[in-house]
Amino acid sequence: MVPGMSSSFDGSATKEAGTRSADGPIDLRSDTVTKPTAGMRAAIADAQVGDDLYGEDPTVQALQEQVAALLGKEAALFVPSGTMANQLALRLHTRPGDDVLASEGAHIKWYEAGAAAALAGLQLVTVGRAEQSGLFDAAELRAVYQPRRSDHASPPMTLLCLENTHNRGGGRVWPQAQLAAVCAEARRLGLRLHLDGARLWNAAVFLQTSPRDLAAPFDTVSVCLSKGLGAPAGSLLCGGRAEIDQARRYRRMYGGSMRQAGVLAAAGVYALTRHYERLHIDHDNARLMANHLRGLPGVNVVSPIETNIVLFDLMDGAPDADFVVRALAQRGVLGSAFGPRRVRLVTHLDVSRDACLTAAQQVCAILEKTFPSHEPRGARS
Repeated sequence: MVPGMSSSFDGSATKEAGTRSADGPIDLRSDTVTKPTAGMRAAIADAQVGDDLYGEDPTVQALQEQVAALLGKEAALFVPSGTMANQLALRLHTRPGDDVLASEGAHIKWYEAGAAAALAGLQLVTVGRAEQSGLFDAAELRAVYQPRRSDHASPPMTLLCLENTHNRGGGRVWPQAQLAAVCAEARRLGLRLHLDGARLWNAAVFLQTSPRDLAAPFDTVSVCLSKGLGAPAGSLLCGGRAEIDQARRYRRMYGGSMRQAGVLAAAGVYALTRHYERLHIDHDNARLMANHLRGLPGVNVVSPIETNIVLFDLMDGAPDADFVVRALAQRGVLGSAFGPRRVRLVTHLDVSRDACLTAAQQVCAILEKTFPSHEPRGARS
């Protein structure tokens, strides 16, 4: 369970998870591909519901109160997706024409369909470099920040968005001291702060701290239920009570209001109380795969492996990412091309340790055909 949340956790959910990869391909494309466990399906079926637009769905209300408390915020709002949660935050903190600062490779820039520009009229300015895995320091923030000009020639910079863990950075976790320094500098510059915490649960587990501690510097925080926690859908935006009340209006404007949403919220409550404690298993499985791939000729594993995402680059002489992903699919393993020569594999509750080891062995088998002089890996763990 999440630190600070009451639970009847007995380990049965951990036993139930990670046992289903034998039913089909070993799917490592994302931690969003999980299917509800039997226990979660039972919770969905038994959910008490009402009309959430009238504020009458007790399960939605309970979930929002629980997550707000977990993150140390006054209120929370349940929304269909992480993209919507982030876009509501952008709308809250800015005006059309503003610049929003975000880390290089940020989800809000790469994977939200241009929504910041289309919905809120914003421009995104990146901080840091790709090789920094989504991290940067206070000096780099200062170097990018543009003060307001008396002639109004430059757009106002009003918001800094950070991502923890950082997807395109290979699941990197912000070191707490570095995060605190960057946030303090942002405050000195007069910026508001939003955290894309889609995988904040993973960051907290890795750092052995509470989600509340990681959320503390931020005005708003988004968290996802349908990644590592394994719910079928849903995210929450957390912040001050007045901000979340305004976000409720924008949720309606963006088409995200739902009626008997307790059937989804029940899955989120179940995931928080039953699946949080097993996230470290996903991290261990990611390290298992990475260790198996290290030293393979033509491969550079992006290090460190801190949470549940493995990135590896294919060097000169090795096939490209599309070739490797297609070859893996033919061998019953699904991964993602994350660039012309980069592959991503993501562990989650639907893949066991043995499945992850098999996936790594299949990568080795494909690449060892390219480098036949290399000694085969066998079943090394």
